[in-house]
Amino acid sequence: MNTAIQLRAALADRLTENGTLTEPEWSSAVRAVPREFFTSSYFLAVAGSVPTAYRPVREGRTEWLEGVYSDKTLVTQLDGRTRPGDMADGTVTGSPSSSSTLPSLVLRMWQQLGALAGHQVLEIGTGTGYSTALGAHRLGDANLTSIEYDPVVGRAAASALKAAGFAPRLIIGDGLRGDPDGGHYDRIIATCSVRYIPLPWLHQVRPGGKILVTLSGWSYANALALLDVTGPGQARGRFLPGYTSFMIARPHDRPPRPTLALLPGEERPSRIAPAKLDDWTGGWVAQLAAPSAERMGAGAEQILWDVSTGSQARTVPDAKGGWDVVQRGPVRLWDRVERAVQHWQDVGEPHQQEFGITVSAAGQRVWLGTEDGPGWDLPV
Repeated sequence: MNTAIQLRAALADRLTENGTLTEPEWSSAVRAVPREFFTSSYFLAVAGSVPTAYRPVREGRTEWLEGVYSDKTLVTQLDGRTRPGDMADGTVTGSPSSSSTLPSLVLRMWQQLGALAGHQVLEIGTGTGYSTALGAHRLGDANLTSIEYDPVVGRAAASALKAAGFAPRLIIGDGLRGDPDGGHYDRIIATCSVRYIPLPWLHQVRPGGKILVTLSGWSYANALALLDVTGPGQARGRFLPGYTSFMIARPHDRPPRPTLALLPGEERPSRIAPAKLDDWTGGWVAQLAAPSAERMGAGAEQILWDVSTGSQARTVPDAKGGWDVVQRGPVRLWDRVERAVQHWQDVGEPHQQEFGITVSAAGQRVWLGTEDGPGWDLPV
């Protein structure tokens, strides 16, 4: 059996060979930081289970350490309360609410952030603390502050960081409000997604600094953006290549909804193929157009339900090989989605990296191509 030191070295080698690790300082961090301290137990999904069931994997089991040093996300909490170390053997269902993100994504984001020795960095979402430890190794404890929303998760991360020999500044609180003591940071990195850029971040990063964050929404489509802060409350940025997703920050998550009943409404032919919403960027464009809607269904049978008004839209195949849409309520959700998706299709269905974002006193706007191109306001 390989030791943890050997597995860390092997992980660093794999991430270097596949192009993830491009800076020696971050390679050194991977080789030095013991991920097993932060994932002493985790959940694995049971293949083929519906709804998804999870079983705990604990320290000492044959598969545990190999899993720790796989390039995989390890779920460490379900439904904001169930942790693998707190349950007996067996399985449990639930929605992941905390995890140790796959190392390749964590390291790619740290490098995209461009944080250097001497930079003051604010991390939103401590999670297990593994990403925090990597950052502390590279930047130094005194240069890193990390905020965790969940007190149980935060206390566990603090213990793991101390055991691993790191002592960054840790805060339990709402990271969307930024550093409760204020502060002037050179960088902010978020390991959760948000519906819009929180205003405190824009005032706590120095002009010329950067914010790296995943934008998501109630349809759970995701896009990673790197913003340059141009002044207090102002920023401009682009979305980055690749496919990045994170759990949405709990204060930005949708409110609980009642059981959804599909009701009759106005019916007409759809002008777009509903399956376009299953495309990574297509679904995100649809979310920009209908930011208060939750998306369900797939393929030809999409369902949109507006959290704010109860408006509905659903698509169904028609007898001629096309698709019909049924809409009801004050917001014509499919009309909005159609227009946005058609704009995207008209320019060749580009990846999110062809989009940008501008933040100003007027609001927060995502645009396609150039700032004067088609755009959508974020729900600030």
